[in-house]
Amino acid sequence: MIIVVMGVCGCGKTLIGKMLAKQTGLAFYDADDFHSAKSVEKMTAGIALDDDDRLCWLKRLAGQMTKWQSSGPAVLACSALKKSYRKILNEAGEVRFVYLKASKNLIIQRMQNRKDHYMPVSLIDSQFAILEEPDDAMIVDAEKKPNEILRCILTGFRKKTGN
Repeated sequence: MIIVVMGVCGCGKTLIGKMLAKQTGLAFYDADDFHSAKSVEKMTAGIALDDDDRLCWLKRLAGQMTKWQSSGPAVLACSALKKSYRKILNEAGEVRFVYLKASKNLIIQRMQNRKDHYMPVSLIDSQFAILEEPDDAMIVDAEKKPNEILRCILTGFRKKTGN
């Protein structure tokens, strides 16, 4: 199984994904590491990616996810903003989505304070414009403190599996 921690830029995907992986002993991967140099250049320049830019990236991720699953469960931080994107990722096998739901105001605040990422604040609107909130994911409020988010996720999975 791959647990995909998803949501718009700045919602905490990487932080929560790493925390979840550490807590559960699973491998962690960040989808940002699989973007092409061209896509990173576009985003750095404040140009939003389109579906064509994302298609190769998503297919590459799905292929990697299939490989990762052969070694056991893992956690992936990935925006997965559209239903069609999640459909591609679901082709990798058993995938569970955790959606970190955040308001635009929270994301603006976080992105303005973030210094270590190529995604500029100017792309926030494009993220929310294409976001199709999932109806088949565990939904967690991204405004909670990281430890509370982790606790919600772990509790949610325990309830689902009966453990």
